[in-house]
Amino acid sequence: MSQHRPTSDSKRALDGSPETHTEDDAPEEEVPMPPNYLLLTIFSCFCPAYPINIVAFVFSIMSLNSFNQGDIEGSKRLGQNAKWVAIASIIIGLAVIVICVVHFTMERKS
Repeated sequence: MSQHRPTSDSKRALDGSPETHTEDDAPEEEVPMPPNYLLLTIFSCFCPAYPINIVAFVFSIMSLNSFNQGDIEGSKRLGQNAKWVAIASIIIGLAVIVICVVHFTMERKS
């Protein structure tokens, strides 16, 4: 007859001795994830400013990876960089669209 042998975790749970309650067993405080602006950078990829919006997307992914590795401050910094580069990309993309529209409408009138 084989008997189930308790693992160390179940043995600790059953044992009420103070030596089993160490600080390692305490749950760590959850740090909220700083914004990485991934959706904004994906949206900026539809604007015709290709080298800039790809850089914004890379910053956003780097921010996510930095948070997963535990670097909260680096994640915040990279997220802010992603936000500003994405905004610049959207502004440049809209400017390119406006310039193209103006150029082609003026060409037809001539």
